[in-house]
Amino acid sequence: MDTTKLEALRKKYGAASGSDMFDPEFQAVAATQFSDGDRRSKPYSGVQTFMSLPYRPDAASSDDFGGLDVAVVGVPMDLGVTNRSGSRFGPRAVRDIERIGPYEHVLKRVPSSMCKAADIGDVGFRSRFSLEKSHEDIQEFYGRLVNAGVIPLSVGGDHSISYSILKAVGAKQPVGMVHFDAHCDTSGEYEGAKFHHGGPFRLAVLDGVLDPERCVQIGIRGSSEYLWEFSKDSGMTVIHGEDVPKLGTDAILETVRKVVGTGPVYVSFDVDCLDPAFAPGTGTPEVGGLTTREALELLRGLDGLNIVGGDVVEVAPQYDATTNTAQAGAQILFEIFSLIAGKIAAR
Repeated sequence: MDTTKLEALRKKYGAASGSDMFDPEFQAVAATQFSDGDRRSKPYSGVQTFMSLPYRPDAASSDDFGGLDVAVVGVPMDLGVTNRSGSRFGPRAVRDIERIGPYEHVLKRVPSSMCKAADIGDVGFRSRFSLEKSHEDIQEFYGRLVNAGVIPLSVGGDHSISYSILKAVGAKQPVGMVHFDAHCDTSGEYEGAKFHHGGPFRLAVLDGVLDPERCVQIGIRGSSEYLWEFSKDSGMTVIHGEDVPKLGTDAILETVRKVVGTGPVYVSFDVDCLDPAFAPGTGTPEVGGLTTREALELLRGLDGLNIVGGDVVEVAPQYDATTNTAQAGAQILFEIFSLIAGKIAAR
C-alpha cells in the first residue's frame, strides 16, 4: 500500500463528516441536502411526496398555482382499463418510494434547485364511478394549470388520463410526443366507450392536439399489434420492443430528434414498456420489454428537447410485492423532471 497516499487521504478525510465535500459540483448538491451540520431529512419519516418535493395542495386554489414552474400531480383513476384494474393506487405507491433524487448523476443536475416545483396533490374527482366525468375533471384541472404557465408532470392512473391532459397541453398548439409503451394506444371506441386506456392518442390526434408526424412510440410489442393501424396511417414512428437492442439507444435517439424537432413535446411513459421482470406491477404486462437501464438511457438522451409536460402511468402496485414497479416509476418520473428542469434553467 502506498503509505504516502494513505497519509494524504487521512489528512483530507480523517476528520471530515459525511456532509463535507471537496469537489465543487458535489458541494453544490450537498448544500441542498444538509442544512444542519451532517444532518439531513430521514427518507422514511414525515409526509411522503413525489421525489420529496414540497407539498403544496393549496397551489390549485390560486390562479397562478403559487407561481410554480412545475407541478407534480397525482391522477388516481383507472376506470378506463380493459383488464386488470389497480393503477388508481399508482400515485400513492410512487409517492411512497424513498431516496429518489436529489442528484441526477448523468445529467449532472439537481432539478429541484433549478426551478420552483412542488407536489400539489391529486386531481379532485367528482365521482369515483364515472369515467366521463373523471375526464372532464382532468381536462378542467390541467386547463387551469397550463393557462397559469405551469408545466405538468403527472402520475396515473391508467393511460386514458393522457388524452385529457393532452387536450389541455395541446390546446393552443399541437404537440409532438415521445411515447414509451408496450402498446400504441391508438385503437377506437369499444362497447360505447371512447375513454379507455387503449385509445387516448387516436382521440388526441383527431382532436387536433397531438401531431402524429411528430410522435415516436418506443417499445411496442405483443399480440395487440393488429389494433394499432391508426399509428401507421397517421404517420407515427413506431419502434418495436424487439428492435430496441438491435438499433441501440444512439440510433433511436437520432430518430426521435429528427421526428419531434424543436417544437413542443410531451413525454408519456407507460410502465408496461418495461419488461415484466423489471415492472410486474401493471395491468397489461408484455414480455420482451425494455430494461430499466435502456429506458433511463433513452430518457436522458431527450435532454434539450422542448418538453412541455409528461406522465408516468399504469403502476398497479398490488401486482408487485417487491415494489420494484413503483421504484422504476419514481425513477422515471425523476428523469422527466430533470429534463424539464434543464429546459427551464436554459431559458
